[in-house]
Amino acid sequence: MTNKPLISLITINYNNTGVTTDFLKSVQHLNYPNIEVIVVDNDSAKNPTEELKNVFPSVKVIESEKNLGFAGGNNLGIKASKGEYLFFVNNDTELTPQILNGLLEVFETHPDAGVVSPKFHYYYAPDTIEFAGYKSVNIFTGRNSMIGCRTKDNGQYDQLTKTNYAHGGGMMVSRKVIEDVGPMPEMYFLYYEEFDWCEQIKRKGYNIYYQYKSLIYHKESMSVGKNSVLKTFYINRNRILFMRRNVTGLPFLGFALYYTFFTIPKNTISFLSKNEMDHLKAFWKGLLWNLSNSNLKKIELCAE
Repeated sequence: MTNKPLISLITINYNNTGVTTDFLKSVQHLNYPNIEVIVVDNDSAKNPTEELKNVFPSVKVIESEKNLGFAGGNNLGIKASKGEYLFFVNNDTELTPQILNGLLEVFETHPDAGVVSPKFHYYYAPDTIEFAGYKSVNIFTGRNSMIGCRTKDNGQYDQLTKTNYAHGGGMMVSRKVIEDVGPMPEMYFLYYEEFDWCEQIKRKGYNIYYQYKSLIYHKESMSVGKNSVLKTFYINRNRILFMRRNVTGLPFLGFALYYTFFTIPKNTISFLSKNEMDHLKAFWKGLLWNLSNSNLKKIELCAE
């Protein structure tokens, strides 16, 4: 154990204790000998500590007094952690025994590694890939896609590769990188924060890696819901915010024109045609938030 660096596993629970206990059961099967497990509870309706400790007695439960979102919750975990490496992982996942070994191997063999994500399979379709890396964000649409998503895993992505972004549902970062770059950006609350963090990390000269040797199973959108109004608001608000923080000049102008003359009419008509008025309001609320929060420096200060 003394020859193996301590790895801190950090996950967030929000009104999903049963899902988190299943995650902890998978942690019990890890064959890496030196870990600490931290669950940040984002102000759930019921304190999950007793249930979590019944499953995993050594778990450290951090109780937040309010829901801090994905980045804020993980940043609480960073403060409580002691590991040389930190593995941020969704509670709606199940780990495979070798996952940490493969992720750590990248840091040991590639000094430029800033973040490493494993291969993701769908939990309910275990032979199907969800993630084998990320394509770059399109400068016009502000969107990107996962490499290999929804394809059968025939080993076609079994190469260690640099990728544009880590998967927020599972990403290992060294403490050295966090101290160099800073914690996750909290102004996002949900969605796009890992993309922004990866951009910051890349600007410091590090690279993002996809490690095929490490595998994780993802239950996908258990905590928010695939079609929730909350998701509609934050996806659209943060899509614009990410572009404002990471794209400048003519590329940003291209995005602004595309969003104004294509995205806004398309989404408005789509929500109206489906009579999804709550989603329509959430979409416009995300747009108006950006218009009323034009000062990025002020947003960053408020998030600290």
